[in-house]
Amino acid sequence: MLRLIVLGSAAGGGFPQWNSNDAASQRARGRDPAASPRTQSSIAVTADDRRWVVFNASPDLRQQINDNPALHPKEGKRHSPIVGVVLTNGDVDHVAGLLTLRESQPLAVYATSRVLSVLRANSVFNVLNPEFVDRRSLTLGEPIEVADKHGIGTGIVVEAFAVPGKVALYLEDASAGANFGTRPEDAVGLRISSHNGGSHLYYIPGCAALPPEIAERLRGAPLVLFDGTLWRDDEMIVAGVGSKTGQRMGHMSVSGVGGTIEAFEKLGIKRRIFVHMNNTNPILLADSPERAAIEQAGWEAAHDGMEIRL
Repeated sequence: MLRLIVLGSAAGGGFPQWNSNDAASQRARGRDPAASPRTQSSIAVTADDRRWVVFNASPDLRQQINDNPALHPKEGKRHSPIVGVVLTNGDVDHVAGLLTLRESQPLAVYATSRVLSVLRANSVFNVLNPEFVDRRSLTLGEPIEVADKHGIGTGIVVEAFAVPGKVALYLEDASAGANFGTRPEDAVGLRISSHNGGSHLYYIPGCAALPPEIAERLRGAPLVLFDGTLWRDDEMIVAGVGSKTGQRMGHMSVSGVGGTIEAFEKLGIKRRIFVHMNNTNPILLADSPERAAIEQAGWEAAHDGMEIRL
């Protein structure tokens, strides 16, 4: 059995974003129950209710740990039930939280070799003392059991696979041609399963398209947590808060022709949940027509603290 907690369900910046003053953000700051605040994208999974693996370390990780008793220290003066971190890309909203885990606590960090090279290139991540923190490479298409610092398996198996996306914003190279030098290991989805094979789910918080091979991989899955960044491709432009489309940022839209709702319609997935929702996305609002539309289509909008057992 797997137990999953959504630690953070919003995209980079959270909801409300610190400098956002639109109507939705005002509602969130005013504690409108239909506009629940959300921290930045992350989940935690356990197979034994003792040891937890965090998937993507958001800048809000300290708050997320404090908000979820399952992740509180349990033994002695210094302890954490978090024994591993798995990264799906090198985006700031997925790696900055590693700096929170710098207190000489035994950990194992898993990512593709490409993302690990990004961490190596930035010396600030050396605060994760290598005597306590192992960095381990994920090979695309090869399942691996996540193990703690001492090599003891957690009962959680992950398989990384490339998804259409984009290199992290701070790594974009305009001279590198199409898609700013993005490589297959820059954005991955994860199949997360129990070691005994009894439970599995897919976690894909960033994805720019759903090609046939990924659609077939997901077909019939019991649970998919999927990129819900934007309702429409030009959302930030129309809202007057940005100049980039969703495609430019490496995200497919929830709605419209070729959008996520349409792409998933015939895949027979038992439970579909949007994560990584941008502060401009109206599906964040429980009373919006867009929220009603995703629910009618069989989708849910994740919220912080949401718990699922498989």
